[in-house]
Amino acid sequence: MASQSMEIMAKALEQQVLQSARMVEEQLDKELGKLERMDDDEMEKLKERRMEALKKSQKQKQEWLSKGHGEYKEIPSEKDFFPEVKESNRVVCHFYRDSTFRCKILDKHLVILAKKHLETKFIKLNVEKAPFLTERLRIKVIPTLALVKDGKTKDYVVGFTDLGNTDEFTTEVLEWRLGCSDVINYSGNLMEPPTLTQKSGSKFTKVEKKTIRGRGHDSDSGSEDD
Repeated sequence: MASQSMEIMAKALEQQVLQSARMVEEQLDKELGKLERMDDDEMEKLKERRMEALKKSQKQKQEWLSKGHGEYKEIPSEKDFFPEVKESNRVVCHFYRDSTFRCKILDKHLVILAKKHLETKFIKLNVEKAPFLTERLRIKVIPTLALVKDGKTKDYVVGFTDLGNTDEFTTEVLEWRLGCSDVINYSGNLMEPPTLTQKSGSKFTKVEKKTIRGRGHDSDSGSEDD
């Protein structure tokens, strides 16, 4: 009886795979059909559009690199924070302290993500050199990541609560958490964290798009005057 049930399940799975393959094949046939029906002028226009898109992408990449994207760097003081966030549309700022071990854990992951996500600037700031900014942004737990979009602090990652409550979270989990706040271009599933590589016992806090700590307005980080 068990073997018969397994056989039925195997056949059902086989049918699903075949159906998916047929759907992919049909989609490819449609795309190939469109290309075959194009005349020379249409093909040339398609090539031109793709070249323009490529040039635009390269230009954007060079602009990001010129603004310090692509590397994880420390800014000297809190006064440097304001021009940094004004210059880039999306910024992740790590507020850290040298004596806090967990800050070094975050550093390791942020170095990787800075190289991967050129669309976002990744910086760090020593809280001992930023008393005004730390108080203004209500940063009480170290480490804290301030997630800034269009000059406004949209969200915080406070400690490791949103990262599974473990020091051994993966870079992919942090990437997912930043994606939830739309501070990076995330291509994965935002509905759930990539927990498959996490050790058992890790617990995740559900992340929802929200204003900072329940406030009804965003914190303006683009200028020193409130």
